[in-house]
Amino acid sequence: MFDWIADPSAWVAFLTLASLEIVLGIDNVIFITILSNKLPVAQQAKARQLGIALALVLRLGLLFSIKWIMGLTDTLFTVLNQSISGRDLILILGGLFLIYKAVNEIHNKMEDSEGTKEGAPLKQITFNMVILQILLVDLVFSLDSVITAVGMVENISIMVCAILVSVAIMLFSAKGISDFVNRHAAVKVLALAFLVMIGTTLIAEGMEFHIPKGYVYVSMLFAVTVEFINIRIGTRKSKLTP
Repeated sequence: MFDWIADPSAWVAFLTLASLEIVLGIDNVIFITILSNKLPVAQQAKARQLGIALALVLRLGLLFSIKWIMGLTDTLFTVLNQSISGRDLILILGGLFLIYKAVNEIHNKMEDSEGTKEGAPLKQITFNMVILQILLVDLVFSLDSVITAVGMVENISIMVCAILVSVAIMLFSAKGISDFVNRHAAVKVLALAFLVMIGTTLIAEGMEFHIPKGYVYVSMLFAVTVEFINIRIGTRKSKLTP
């Protein structure tokens, strides 16, 4: 099962897959952070940790049932001469959910920045409500993660190791990512924009229009690099300002 350890080409596949899984995992963590920040401070860390644990369980669970998932290829119905299978339907619904949540969070952020109306009731949200939302987001990200893994390598042990590495990084970087996102509002909006991109990619996959994941992740990396440069420039200007 682990014969690939002695194969250099397998290591290249593992490192490439792990890198892509880490990028997807970090965006998962950022959205978990955005959702958990709706809770009281005392509950936020617990929500983040539980959310990442759920991400691990879902990723591994989907990975070991991938034959069933990929087997959902029988046509359920046809739309505009396009056959829609169970797998396609899962991808499309997952993509729509991500886009809805991202746009809704961007809208809420803009509303909050403009200030709430005087006398408007505050929305109450419970710990269980947040965990349910995190579970749904984890499910969509996990599905995308597993499909990415299956599309790149065939050895399931390589997939498992890459996913374990990405989840470990998610776990150990969650607090730092949370603090960074809370300090820089633009990063939060950028992450939500990434969710729209990932959701669109899932919908395209569901409609049998395949977008190479490398293109998506390189675009995300470029955007993050530009934003990091902007943050560095802003930090230097603030230090120089008397």
